[in-house]
Amino acid sequence: MATTIELSYFNTFWLKRLKNYVQNGEGSTTAGTNGLTTGTAAANTAARSATSGYITPNKNEDWYIEEARIRGGYNNTITDLGVKAYIVEEEAQQQTRSNALIYSGVINTRTGINNTNQFPIGEDITRGVDPVSGSIQKLYSENTNLIIFQEKKVNRALIDKDAIYTAEGQPIQTSSNVVIGKVTPFEGNFGISQDPESFAVYGYNKYWVDKDRSAVLKLGSNGITEISNFGMIDYFRDTLAQGGDIIGGYDIYNKAYILTLGNPSVTLSFDELVNGWTSFFSYIPQITTSCLGQFYTWQNNALWQHYATSNYNQFYGTTTASSATFVFNPQPTMMKTFKTVSYEGSNGWEVIDSSFISDVTGVDSNPQQPALGDVSYTDTVSRIYSYDEGYYVDPSTQIPYRAGFDRKQNTYYAALKNNSAARAQEVIFEGAQSTGVKAFYATVKLQTDTTTDPGGPKELFAVGSQFNLR
Repeated sequence: MATTIELSYFNTFWLKRLKNYVQNGEGSTTAGTNGLTTGTAAANTAARSATSGYITPNKNEDWYIEEARIRGGYNNTITDLGVKAYIVEEEAQQQTRSNALIYSGVINTRTGINNTNQFPIGEDITRGVDPVSGSIQKLYSENTNLIIFQEKKVNRALIDKDAIYTAEGQPIQTSSNVVIGKVTPFEGNFGISQDPESFAVYGYNKYWVDKDRSAVLKLGSNGITEISNFGMIDYFRDTLAQGGDIIGGYDIYNKAYILTLGNPSVTLSFDELVNGWTSFFSYIPQITTSCLGQFYTWQNNALWQHYATSNYNQFYGTTTASSATFVFNPQPTMMKTFKTVSYEGSNGWEVIDSSFISDVTGVDSNPQQPALGDVSYTDTVSRIYSYDEGYYVDPSTQIPYRAGFDRKQNTYYAALKNNSAARAQEVIFEGAQSTGVKAFYATVKLQTDTTTDPGGPKELFAVGSQFNLR
């Protein structure tokens, strides 16, 4: 802690000589021992004419320039240069309490009272929370309550009121001169770890991430809810373990909690209306926020407004294809041959190479024939072009054909052409000579092409496949 050990006056400002005070990287002059600065005349003049600033310290001692005239204006009202109280502490120590709060005097813009720089030690102006739950990372005020986010706990404190308990243990709120009242924890051993940037709020709901407990949380009228359990337990457990920055925000335009996490980063959204995680996004923001019904993000030190144009799939000037991945698993215990793939939606979807894949087969330990053991096989299909990209005309017959999806009764469908490599010791190799994929289950990924209505909307309602039991 700095203490004033010498005070000198120069016209409309004075120099304070401080002890045990270090300010790195400020100014270009050094402090002398006679109350003046050493160095060039220009540096001395700049130091004396400045409104406020630091002069580079010399062996843990430096000078601080403080202006005497209000706002530093010419002939403005000057403050008193008389006696000022100060104290010299030879062993001044600073104490850091990461689990405590301190509040100053009041500020009233209507009457012009501003006591935010006053911290009278004779009054009870501090309030501590359980140090076992870690440091305080985030404060959020709501109505007359203060929500305190620690690393391992979330607490609530009353503001400008206290609670008196009846004989039955029920609290009665009453007015009080206590600024921060009794601190009570929310149910559940959850905190915000050290990621206050993940916090977002909309209405009565608050969202944040507790990385140390692999949880994404929501605080609402029913207390704390672990929304990462809604179909995404494994994903968040694995992704949060990778580390990286966590950034949260609320998209007021689409009414969704936007979360960016992981290393490498990925962005996804949680929709309160469906109570689930609805989509992944290809943009990685630095900051997210909403204002006046619009959603904004920062990237490359620039502000971007989302949903501002009619171009879909374009973020930060880059266009990225949309994709959706499905798993076909009818009658799970039966071996099947998937023959077709179909979807209901708009034109422009395709299945690229190796995007229709069977389950892994043939992974067996075979010590008698090591060349055959511990080998995995999967069946894949050739690329299925979109409805427009797959269109061509046979030059010999002038008959039009579709090399990919065809349309019938508002459904796009295509036959699966096997594109698997030859297997070792296979008696009859089917491969590209056959159609269909033989598997217990299959994974298919549909994505938008680059030529069909670029920047336009692409809808996908349902995906299916015809199969035969083997």
